[in-house]
Amino acid sequence: MPQLIFFSLVGVVAYVGYRSFVREAEKITAKAKRAEAERRTGSQGTLVKDPKTGEYHLPKD
Repeated sequence: MPQLIFFSLVGVVAYVGYRSFVREAEKITAKAKRAEAERRTGSQGTLVKDPKTGEYHLPKD
């Protein structure tokens, strides 16, 4: 029984770590795509609209 608890705990930790890794990889990929699009168009930043105030600002990474 202790082995079952240990291996299920290891499995949960591995799953959470994997999801964290994938989430971080998606952020890095999105940032790289944004930078490539900015380089291609020659812009110095992409503005995003704040839905609450309606103002445009640079995105926070």
